[in-house]
Amino acid sequence: MNKQAVLLTMMLASGWMPCASTLAQAKRTPTIEEMLSLKYLSSPRISPDGNFIAYELQETNWKDNQFIRQLWLVNVAKGRSFQLTRGKKSADGASWSPDGKWLAFVTEREPTAIEQSSATKTEEGQEERKQHNHESESQGRQPAVRQIWLVSPEGGEAWQLTRSETDVSQFRWSRDSRHIAFTATAPENKTGKDRKEKFSDYTVFEKDYRQNQLWSVDVTEAEKNYLPLRAKRLIVDLSINVTDFAWSPDSAQIAFTATPNPLLAFVGHQDIYLLELSKNHGVKKIVTLPGPEFSPMFSTDGKELAFLTWLGQPDFFYANSHIAVVAVAKVLDKAATTPSDVWDLTAKFDENPSPVEWGPDGIYFTAQQKTNTHLFRINPQTGDIRQITSPDDFLLEGISLTRDFKTIAFVTEDASHMTELYVSSVASFSPKKLTDMTAQVKKWNLGSSEVISWKSQDGTEIEGVLYKPADYDPNRKYPLFVVIHGGPADTSKPTLSPAEYAYPVQLFLAKGALVLKPNYRGSAGYGAAFRRLNVRNLGVGEMWDVMSGVDYLIAEGIADPNRLGAMGSSWGGYVSSFLATHTDRFNAISESSGISDTMTHYVNTDIPAFFPQYLRATPWDDPEIYAKASPIATVKQAKTPTFIQHGTNDKRVPVPNAYELYRGLQDRGVESRLILHNGFGHGVNEPKSMRAVMQSNLDWFNHFIWKEPIPKDSPILGTSELEAGK
Repeated sequence: MNKQAVLLTMMLASGWMPCASTLAQAKRTPTIEEMLSLKYLSSPRISPDGNFIAYELQETNWKDNQFIRQLWLVNVAKGRSFQLTRGKKSADGASWSPDGKWLAFVTEREPTAIEQSSATKTEEGQEERKQHNHESESQGRQPAVRQIWLVSPEGGEAWQLTRSETDVSQFRWSRDSRHIAFTATAPENKTGKDRKEKFSDYTVFEKDYRQNQLWSVDVTEAEKNYLPLRAKRLIVDLSINVTDFAWSPDSAQIAFTATPNPLLAFVGHQDIYLLELSKNHGVKKIVTLPGPEFSPMFSTDGKELAFLTWLGQPDFFYANSHIAVVAVAKVLDKAATTPSDVWDLTAKFDENPSPVEWGPDGIYFTAQQKTNTHLFRINPQTGDIRQITSPDDFLLEGISLTRDFKTIAFVTEDASHMTELYVSSVASFSPKKLTDMTAQVKKWNLGSSEVISWKSQDGTEIEGVLYKPADYDPNRKYPLFVVIHGGPADTSKPTLSPAEYAYPVQLFLAKGALVLKPNYRGSAGYGAAFRRLNVRNLGVGEMWDVMSGVDYLIAEGIADPNRLGAMGSSWGGYVSSFLATHTDRFNAISESSGISDTMTHYVNTDIPAFFPQYLRATPWDDPEIYAKASPIATVKQAKTPTFIQHGTNDKRVPVPNAYELYRGLQDRGVESRLILHNGFGHGVNEPKSMRAVMQSNLDWFNHFIWKEPIPKDSPILGTSELEAGK
């Protein structure tokens, strides 16, 4: 018996048992690198017969500075997983052929010549191989693009199915497993190339784009020699930009949604079309309601089509979407869709449904319910809705159904577990866990989380997630950090959160702080009326909800009013900026990718329809409401040290917002710092840059909350400061 075992035996014999604080001390605080190196599971795809589940596993490649996703396969009966794909590039978007023969996925690999193999020894295969290799040589070394690949679940090498000139986006199997349709950007045409050659490279704003088109590849033809094929272009109308699509049960039709162009500014002009493959690829617009339509889905007999719609509501950014149904034959014969043609199935469901599949027993969809997410099924004949998943505090994060709709694979997490893969019967929901991702953090000293509620300034009930340190003492007062989610229609949920974007919550907890994540007005999961509460009250309403939550915890005697911090990204960055210029109660604030000037944002963003919906006006119609909603308008009263972070290529919240706030704070003598993340858009997504973001925020709040000096090697310091040893 070793020394540790002897010691444990003696302690047990004497009646001594370790207390909770001793057990907490036995665990350790993770580093930022360890948190960013965690593996994450997502996107379950169960095979048609239910025997296998494919899923994506994300790992961190520090050497190449990338997060890489690869496909894994688990044998449901045996519970054993094995890796299916490998490589330096991610493989994702897994989809089973309806007959279960193939698993398709998308990946980017360097093009290589096709070598001699047993699969290409036929005369036809030899000729195709020569043609492919000749094209590769004549075109020189072309940049790798994302192509569709196929692999058998029984083993063997994956092989490339498509030979697309541009990246494959989304793809769908035909119901007979013979074809795969996919979307991809149309290749650059001769006109564009000639213009670039003559006038060099430039952009005509909102006029230079290439449409996303629909293509199809014959899988049965490719199977003859296991060689990549050029796809057939199904849509040749360059006035159509395809955004989503679905095959009919007989594989003879494709319903698709399309906009006039790929720019988000025109997302409200999205309609549904029907492509008749058996009629010389004839295309007809069949749903033409005002506002956008999404996610077409055929009934099992192909006679009806379900889709997401706002039923003509103009303010679709915060109104509920609906699952509606039309009879295909009826709308085909009409010049335009009228409200009488549409049956609203979710009129009484007060949240945004997300359709999954239409099965023989109804339409399956997911939806948020406060801080939870569940699977539901709606009866298209009666409109009755049944919740499939349980208990009430359940967070569904990915789902897939078998061909007979009797078994589901899904991913979920909670306050004490990371994302894990489960399988269950649909009729009797009884989850069986197939993975143990949480084992990665079992030796970490992590805090706990719970959902709390309080009354805001105007009496509105607000929920939030409160994180507490592992050794929490209700008799102590703790520093309080408020982490504000984006959206605004996102939701903070009570999850383990061992690592998350920008703000190292677990390290704040380990240092002895509370973290509050408020679900302020406008958050998803609480119904359409709640999402409308910040209409023409942007910034102000969110500030009421945040500050009332802070005051609630102070009144409870657990938050120290003299040690407060606030932070957030995207819309959370906007609210953080609003706090920085409206209150001096915080010791420090950090904002990432946030709006500081609503007019600047309106004229620069790629979604200009957002503010006219929430503020019910443009800046030219009502400049006062835009000023009221702008943090920069009250920068003269700012006092709080503020840390600003922004991507230089951010199109959602363009970088002038960061410059304005920084210059305004500097002019007022407020301690402030701006870091620009070069080449990134709306947030960073590479490990080393995320390490810089998290370390910078940790150093910022350590300095202003715990009065620690900023480390000499902190990423928050400029090179001139580092060289000077500051």
